[in-house]
Amino acid sequence: MTHLNTSERAVVNRIQSDFPLTPQPYATIGAELGLSEKEVIDILVRLKETGIIRRIGGNFVPHKLDYVSTLCAAKVPEDRINAFAEVVNRYPGVTHNYQRDYTYNIWFTFIAPSVDEINANLEEISRRTGIADILNLPATHVFKIKAEFTV
Repeated sequence: MTHLNTSERAVVNRIQSDFPLTPQPYATIGAELGLSEKEVIDILVRLKETGIIRRIGGNFVPHKLDYVSTLCAAKVPEDRINAFAEVVNRYPGVTHNYQRDYTYNIWFTFIAPSVDEINANLEEISRRTGIADILNLPATHVFKIKAEFTV
């Protein structure tokens, strides 16, 4: 298990919400935390390299950008989970995926300009992986929660 030092914790906590929209956001964050811009960037690079941070990016409401989104669930044999996830992760419309202890054990979200594109991508994923049992579960109501984790 990786242990974060005080500065790393402060940076992780700070970048989760209200990311500064300034010409030098890492300098802004550094000023708030008593760190230099370089220290913030070095911390983020180190945390990305160790896999603690996967990505830094914005979250958007798909339908407000004329996109559609869906939740997908796949039934994947245990010995093929990593290979399946690798294929799924190559699609830019996949925002995240996760494993669950359930018959449908791999879940992922997919965002695209159209339902047709999502369907075509799911068919392609099925062909590439040999996994035929992939559910497409488009939202009928969206409930957005703020996922922020204090470390």
